[in-house]
Amino acid sequence: MAEANDRLLVIWSSADREVALSMVFMYTLNAKLHQWWDEVTLLVWGPSDRLLVEDRELRDHVKQMIDAGVRVIACKACADGFGVTEQLESLGIDVFYTGEFLTNWLKSDAHIITF
Repeated sequence: MAEANDRLLVIWSSADREVALSMVFMYTLNAKLHQWWDEVTLLVWGPSDRLLVEDRELRDHVKQMIDAGVRVIACKACADGFGVTEQLESLGIDVFYTGEFLTNWLKSDAHIITF
């Protein structure tokens, strides 16, 4: 595991497709490819769950991130609420209850960016 100060959590909660393409995905992938951070995690959270499963282009981008080594996770409570848990898991996304995970991250010296 990377040092806490060299770990980044990107929280994607927006249902705005342009935010996903122009900001979330571009920065997250480049952060990993250019080794700006040792560890990069993308948390798909809330309305972004549904947007992701409905949009093939976004799914392709997430697959590219996973292939590049970005850890992609999703909140199970959110995914269950939108009825998309199985679809997210089929994309290779680790779906679990993220409350404790997020709390621990916030209490650490690791970094977070939200969209």
